[in-house]
Amino acid sequence: MQLKSIEQIKNLKNKRVLVRVDYNVDIAKGKVTEPERIDRTFTTINYLVKNKAKVILMSHLGRPDGQRVEKYSLRPVYGYLDKMAKRPVYFVNDCIGNAVKEKIEKMQAGQILLLENLRFYSGEEANDTKFARELASLADIYVNDAFAVVHRAHASVAAITKYSPSYAGFNLIDEVKNLSKLLSGFKKPAVAIIGGVKISTKIKVLENFCKKYDKVLIGGALANNFFVAKKYNIGQSVFEADFVKLSKRLLDKYKKKIILPLDVVITNKVDMSGKKEIVKVTDLNKQKNKKFLIVDIGTKTELYFESFIKSSSTFVWNGAMGVFEIPQFAHGSDYLARIMAMQSRGDAYGAVGGGDTIILIKRNYLENWYDFVSTGGGAMLEFLEGKVLPGIKPLVR
Repeated sequence: MQLKSIEQIKNLKNKRVLVRVDYNVDIAKGKVTEPERIDRTFTTINYLVKNKAKVILMSHLGRPDGQRVEKYSLRPVYGYLDKMAKRPVYFVNDCIGNAVKEKIEKMQAGQILLLENLRFYSGEEANDTKFARELASLADIYVNDAFAVVHRAHASVAAITKYSPSYAGFNLIDEVKNLSKLLSGFKKPAVAIIGGVKISTKIKVLENFCKKYDKVLIGGALANNFFVAKKYNIGQSVFEADFVKLSKRLLDKYKKKIILPLDVVITNKVDMSGKKEIVKVTDLNKQKNKKFLIVDIGTKTELYFESFIKSSSTFVWNGAMGVFEIPQFAHGSDYLARIMAMQSRGDAYGAVGGGDTIILIKRNYLENWYDFVSTGGGAMLEFLEGKVLPGIKPLVR
């Protein structure tokens, strides 16, 4: 898939370029605590600055539901940008209207301006054409560099492309290029490792990987849906009842491809005081106390999953293997994170993504070990379903 790149724009000098970025980052006590998504936009920003464009950045933060909510202001992001951009960055307390237009009119070539939270207006999430036209009127050119939102038909992502010449930034191009390697032309054996909580958000990507890949390893609460489908007792563990029948159909259709845990860690409490025990999945029905919870994969499963990962030439990982936030239930997730990192450092092409997955690799200091780390969670999953997403479709050459 080839996208229209900002490098195709012949003359950027003094052009007003409106860049959709994803600065929906963690903030604590007025400071940005997780700047990865911001840092990845500097390649595009610096290119535009170098070519004398007037750079206008727009993003959302949190879920203010169309209201002006101070805790969702992008001012802390502005502070981080101003510190890291190696040039002055300006901020305006709105994203449309006369005050914004006046600020833009005063901009000089090579300057950077950050607009206030797009979601302070309900028109953003509603993909409202009037709101999109107002945004488009601020600039000569629109650039999307926010992969993490391209699956959303929002005004600053989809509708705006109808009213402005539209291009992709370098981060978006990099995401599409690398994730496309997981969908076609990849080397086999190919393995998908899928964990996390909600199977409802991952069922379609599971189906796509079952069609394309050699093995699909399933852990985390996702596996519970398959255990229920196989009539195993899961105690009080999390699962989605509406997806058990579909899980059963997937198992029947792809029984040689879907790999489930052999053993699991169970506990009576999901906190540090909880007693843990490793139990074979086939012995779950022997548990006399039905109030247990499954919180991790067991040691036999770690080695079982490792054997498939180590034999892979291509792999993708999304989602934790258990309640990794609590150290005593994080062993399976941490163990596989290290195994996959080493495999990616070797001959295999390995890509990872999703919020929890990124937290895991960062706490294990493995960010630079994988071939590619995606900034997208939901966007990554929907892209890997094989969809042409609403934020990408207008940018395809």
